[in-house]
Amino acid sequence: MSAPPPSSGDPGAFRPGAAAAPCSQIELSIACSGLRDLDITSKSDPCCILYLAEGTGGNFFEVGRTEVIKNNLNPEFATKFQISYKFEEKQLLRFELYDWDVKVSATSEQDFLGRVQCSVGELVSASRKFSRPIEGGSGTLRVSAEEVASCREVLTLSVSARKVDKKDWFSKSDPFLAISRVNEDNSYTLVHRTEVVKRSLNPDWRTFTISLVKLCNGDKQRQLKLEVSDWDDDGSHDVIGSCYVTVERLLQPASAAAPNTHPLINEKKKAKKRKYKNSGTLVVNSARLTTQPTFLDYVQGGTQLNFTVAVDFTASNGPPTDPRSLHYRDTRGGDNQYMTAIRAVGSIIQDYDSDKMFPCLGFGARVPPNGEVSHEFFLNGHPSNPFCPGVDGILQAYYHSLNTVQLYGPTNFSPVLRHVARFAASSQDGKNYFVLLIITDGIITDRADTVAALVDASSLPMSVIIVGVGSEDFSAMEYLDSDNQKLRDDRGRIAARDIVQFVELRRHLQTGGAGGRDRLARDVLAELPAQLTEYMRLRGLKPGVAASGPAPPPPPDPSLPTVTTY
Repeated sequence: MSAPPPSSGDPGAFRPGAAAAPCSQIELSIACSGLRDLDITSKSDPCCILYLAEGTGGNFFEVGRTEVIKNNLNPEFATKFQISYKFEEKQLLRFELYDWDVKVSATSEQDFLGRVQCSVGELVSASRKFSRPIEGGSGTLRVSAEEVASCREVLTLSVSARKVDKKDWFSKSDPFLAISRVNEDNSYTLVHRTEVVKRSLNPDWRTFTISLVKLCNGDKQRQLKLEVSDWDDDGSHDVIGSCYVTVERLLQPASAAAPNTHPLINEKKKAKKRKYKNSGTLVVNSARLTTQPTFLDYVQGGTQLNFTVAVDFTASNGPPTDPRSLHYRDTRGGDNQYMTAIRAVGSIIQDYDSDKMFPCLGFGARVPPNGEVSHEFFLNGHPSNPFCPGVDGILQAYYHSLNTVQLYGPTNFSPVLRHVARFAASSQDGKNYFVLLIITDGIITDRADTVAALVDASSLPMSVIIVGVGSEDFSAMEYLDSDNQKLRDDRGRIAARDIVQFVELRRHLQTGGAGGRDRLARDVLAELPAQLTEYMRLRGLKPGVAASGPAPPPPPDPSLPTVTTY
């Protein structure tokens, strides 16, 4: 097979491991009971049609239809549907049932038996036991969702290169490896970057593990492009050479007589030099295919996502009555930036929490009755219960605080981080995973304490999402995100794993409306599944723990700050 044409390299910002987020494939099985009988001399002949809509306000399109089962009010359909599962996106499903008596494809000619609408998140978080009453008819629809087996396979790869071209005038090359899968139109989708090995013509990159779905969509014979480039700090990385392999080829055992090596070809140099051989050799030291639990395995095994919101009420936001304020509520019903972030993230996360009751905190305000500054108060004003029902309940609590607290300062994150960390510390058995959404407009005042709190939390079942609103300098937030290296606090302690994702909201507002919210949700939630599975793997926790309701209350800790309530 001839190799696809070479790419022009990647001039963008360098992030080791950065690549397009993969999606899993799930298979849906459908059954019903107690359907309405619309036939006079026999029972109904049911058929189910599945529709899918992606994104807020997206249009439904038909995924497929089951077979027609004659004379049966309790059908179990043999037809299965496979759909892509994307945790970070709102995906809505609609199941429509018909009594199929007329031999035409139009549903308008059939008798309607009812419908069920739900999100994919609700479906997969139901531990494979999703059921719901049928609207506009009678009976119950049952759906089981099972992840396709290939989604659990991961490839662990150790790769080196030998005698690569020298690209820098005053030193050797700084090589890194980029892996892309080749699409049908010969375009490329980046799936992994290694770290940069400085000043070396014989780099040995760190061993890494990547899911087979992310690498090649589960197809071991799909062609991959492995491209070695010389890193430049201005982003204009110079291509050294590339080769094309498949997972099947990578897995072939190597020996002294038949090493698993591949020449790195630079197409431009090859075209200019008649005696050109290669620009180095790529060496596959080891490749191992194993099966690991996925995010869906844990969710369907009973792991609950516990969602907490923390809102910035510092004075830098501006008075809520001022139309220029980030907290201003448009009387015509438009969302401010805080509301946009709450809706975007909360609407997806809530599908993975069985009771849909969410603690909501505020920080940086003077609170009644004494006007004391608090960085850990309950938005709903309740003296002991911070929980709010669903996204609408979160918004109501947010409105309550806007009307009762005085915006003040400074911007301290560590109290709300340690508040959620207390709950996470008391539930480390795999039954609960905690997600803290912090929405803020400013630069962190307690940076050292915040970094220390994040290092502490990195060993707990917890992730932190930070959404920056307004137009401030958010460089400190980028530091907390720590995609390129693990966080280190002032005492020299290093985080066990990356648990922070930061997104600047204004970059999504250009899209506007539902499209902007959908894009925001995709960006802020993209890393969460991997963070959860990494925690479970580090703790040796397997899927299948039984869900046990809301997370238990944390033990008292006198060293932590007292929560201010009003």
